[in-house]
Amino acid sequence: MFAHFDGIVAEKTADSIVLDVNGVGYLLMVSGATLSMAPQVGERMKLYSSLNVREDAMELFGFYSREEKSMYERLKGVSGIGSRTALQILSSMSVRDLSLALVSGDANALTRVPGIGKKTAQRLVLELKDKVEDSQLTGAGAGVSPKTASAGPEAEAVAALVALGYSASEAAKAVSRVVDQSDKVDELIFLALKGMG
Repeated sequence: MFAHFDGIVAEKTADSIVLDVNGVGYLLMVSGATLSMAPQVGERMKLYSSLNVREDAMELFGFYSREEKSMYERLKGVSGIGSRTALQILSSMSVRDLSLALVSGDANALTRVPGIGKKTAQRLVLELKDKVEDSQLTGAGAGVSPKTASAGPEAEAVAALVALGYSASEAAKAVSRVVDQSDKVDELIFLALKGMG
């Protein structure tokens, strides 16, 4: 119903932003990542949005990028994951780190999110590992900031393999198989290429 809102940041709280769009204030629930990307009160911001209609409430959720919104929608599609839980996951992990965890089958990384147990983490991996988009893995267009995403050796190695022409999912799987063998980007790339070759 609402694709995005473009307006002035009127208020910010720990989990929401009020955007003033032509005199109308829209309250959007946001992740910690989106909140960290938000400008100061009084400045302009665009948020992609999703409307959640429940029996007792209508809530708007806001996202700093299409990739974050897309991941939110995918998370919400998993049985047992509601809007608030999906937002909690996106507050705990960057879209890129979450995508890498899903594609590589790293359920343990997901259990570090408050409220996500082992069974839920395994269900997330099982249902979403083949649905992750390349742009979510590489961070392309995701507005990834140093505050919200670690550009660790694993992510850099994946990005390098993507630049060499491999798909993001191929690259992520190859790097995840060798990530425990080195913490240097060039060595991870070499080992991943060797494993794929």
